[in-house]
Amino acid sequence: MLDHTLPLLAQGYAWLPDLTRRRGPGPVRTRLMGKPAIALRGPEAVSFFYDENHVRRRTALPEPILSTLFGKGAVHTLDGQEHRARKAMFVSALTDASAVTALAERVADEWERAAKEWADRSEVVLFDEVSLLITRAVCAWAGVPLGQDPHGDQPGGQYPDDEARPDDEARPDHEAHLDAEARQTARDLVAMVDGFATAGPRHWKARRARARQEERLARLIEDIRSTGHEAAGPPSVIEAVAAHREADGRLLDPRTAAVEVLNVLRPTVAVTWFTVFGAHALHRHPALRERLAGEGDGYARAFAHEVRRFYPFAPFVAGLAPSDLDWHGEHIAEGTMILLDLYGQNHDPGLWKAPYRFDPERFHGREPGRDELVPQGGGEASAGHRCPGEDITLAVLTTLLPRLARLGHRVPEQDLRIPLHRVPTRPRSGFVITDVR
Repeated sequence: MLDHTLPLLAQGYAWLPDLTRRRGPGPVRTRLMGKPAIALRGPEAVSFFYDENHVRRRTALPEPILSTLFGKGAVHTLDGQEHRARKAMFVSALTDASAVTALAERVADEWERAAKEWADRSEVVLFDEVSLLITRAVCAWAGVPLGQDPHGDQPGGQYPDDEARPDDEARPDHEAHLDAEARQTARDLVAMVDGFATAGPRHWKARRARARQEERLARLIEDIRSTGHEAAGPPSVIEAVAAHREADGRLLDPRTAAVEVLNVLRPTVAVTWFTVFGAHALHRHPALRERLAGEGDGYARAFAHEVRRFYPFAPFVAGLAPSDLDWHGEHIAEGTMILLDLYGQNHDPGLWKAPYRFDPERFHGREPGRDELVPQGGGEASAGHRCPGEDITLAVLTTLLPRLARLGHRVPEQDLRIPLHRVPTRPRSGFVITDVR
């Protein structure tokens, strides 16, 4: 059987759905990175895939993805009791309703501050600015400082690729310094997502970004452990990670703790992709703007679900068969790579009426089934490998999308194509807006 690694890199999101259409219904067999692979799709396949008896993660993720997207030693690489003990830390931090609300409120505050600044600019690249405001919000919420007074006892580090803004000279040194730190952190968090599925400059930029942020956060973890937690309220995310003990009672080493802090910050900033896709949907369907702006949380949530279904985010997830398995009479040999086709499932005409039509009504008044809508995986977040940050994703989107619909602006002529061969993809222009008011 031919190896399809190069076709995957060339076709991106379209590769697996196209292969499925050519091969016909049922599982699709192929080879990736020299390994035999089988691709599954549908709610039953989701349930099968997220059963730990069927798929293991340890050693399944290739080194390039660990060195960019997830980090070495991350929770994504664990199985069994080790995974459940580590995952509990994330579930506790990311699903608590009051904590999710607090983050959404910070995001709202950052949006309002940013929108006032945008009114003074000739143009705004929405992708860049949304990633910055979410970075500011999630770092403050997680207890991660974005910089300290450069003239104080503990100066914040200046990154090698800081970009000064035109008005920096007119601003106080401290404010300009913090702004540079925030912008560099936002660029690093975006780079980790943007470079995981490619070779070349984007990939090496992602590696440098991860190394830089892991080193910075490891130092913060060591500082927190040396001083202890003395705040009156509950610990912040970074304090909780610093205090977390594994199933065997050991603290995480500082670098692994830094990896897991980034596994809170990075996916939260990745909501930028969905936000800009929401802007793209509003531009293509302007009749939806008034309703999204004024109808309340119910329609905003339906709109957010449809953005997550319709637009491409993760093409698939993968693991390895730990033993010989059977899927509806199909033999899966031990060591086979099992792919769960996320993009294909979210556009499967057997599950969705007119799947390539953007239609928030399909979710208005109902929540999707657990294994039905799978842009961030399926299964149970509390015990399995499903992303525990979906509550945060939806909270941030239902905060930002109505505000975007209410924002007065113009969308000038630009390249808004979304190339499916690029993973992760986004509008080519980053979505430029002008005349913000």
